[in-house]
Amino acid sequence: MTRTAVIGAGASGTLQALHLLRAGAEQVTLIERARAPGRGVAYSTGRPEHLLNVPARRMSAYGDDPGHFTRWFAARAGGGDEDFAPRMLYGDYLSGLLAAAGDRIAIVRGEAVGIDGEGVRLADGRPVAADAIILAPGNFTPATPPGIDPESLGALWIEDPWAGDLAEGLGARDIVLLVGTGLTAVDVALTLDATGYNGRIVALSRRGLAPRAHGLAEPLVTPPAEPLPSRCVALLRHVRARAQEIGWHHAVHELRPVTQPLWAGASRAERRRFLRHLRPWWDVHRHRVAPAVGARIAAMQAEARLAVAAGKLVSAAPAEGGALVRFRVRGSDAVEALRVARIVNCTGPELDIVRAGDPLLSALLGAGKIRPDPLAIGIDVDGECRAIGVDGRPSERLSVIGPVTRGTFWESVAVPDIRGQAERVAARLTA
Repeated sequence: MTRTAVIGAGASGTLQALHLLRAGAEQVTLIERARAPGRGVAYSTGRPEHLLNVPARRMSAYGDDPGHFTRWFAARAGGGDEDFAPRMLYGDYLSGLLAAAGDRIAIVRGEAVGIDGEGVRLADGRPVAADAIILAPGNFTPATPPGIDPESLGALWIEDPWAGDLAEGLGARDIVLLVGTGLTAVDVALTLDATGYNGRIVALSRRGLAPRAHGLAEPLVTPPAEPLPSRCVALLRHVRARAQEIGWHHAVHELRPVTQPLWAGASRAERRRFLRHLRPWWDVHRHRVAPAVGARIAAMQAEARLAVAAGKLVSAAPAEGGALVRFRVRGSDAVEALRVARIVNCTGPELDIVRAGDPLLSALLGAGKIRPDPLAIGIDVDGECRAIGVDGRPSERLSVIGPVTRGTFWESVAVPDIRGQAERVAARLTA
């Protein structure tokens, strides 16, 4: 029987281990270096205001049992199919599935730093025997944005947006700057609000785009009736026209069943064009927040407690009473200054595996066992999630799943997409 090790016990690794068991594996080893197994970054939060970004009916761990999570959610918290559960509850769900597997899933705590002929090597020297290995690293920590010098800013700079009490020592006259306006910034704004901070929050990004909210009832997914154009400009025109006809929520939903085929059929030049010009707009319309979250963010903006600004950070330096931040307003050469009490890194995960600084990935890159995808937004894999080495050949031993496969699949972040990958890899390894 093939000995299988999964490196990373967040949502991706947990789903992979569970599907390996379902496909017939007798035992799986799940390696986790830091967090509680089954949670990862997204589901380690202890804040009840951090909700899932999709309704409960789409969050089952098993594609052939779409009601698996909703039944659990109803029994645990009285939730319904269309409700957006707290993320910490979803972490309870995944960790509970791991616990129910018993000793069929062996949890090994330690940091993987290498892969050799025998299996996985841990930082403390322990070997983990494995014939097949699956990388499930999840999202990497955010990079430090240009203009920020953490050493000079000291405690004024919050590198980890989920660490500690962000509002500690702040008052009503203070301003907190969030560098980034995406989902991480939404989390931080909600936490500041929920923990009693009543000062101002300014969220800054180059385009000043913030995530849109779901409608009160998410429409059912129906694929487009006709083939869609593959070129970015033509596709954008199509979606805008459909939004005029049926509303933007429905127009974006129509793309969900065909997004991966569209990405797979696009040339490298079109993919680069999409990333350069359209990705920020795609992110805020495709990766939406729960209606309750959207309403709270809108209320904070209406109360002038939260402002979203478009501009490029130029510098940040300690000043009396906090930090003096300078940024260039979008569409202008003007540089504005803002005195803030705290700066929080909300730029989102690092995508480039070369810059990520992960010890295992650095070792695998050095050994030629993996390579960056052509867009430098993850690890290069083939359509079966097999890692592609520096020689251009897919590995029969090393697989990769989750967000780091976005270069091949694009849609690889949401649970339904990761679940599909886990099912395919499990079927291939246990065939």
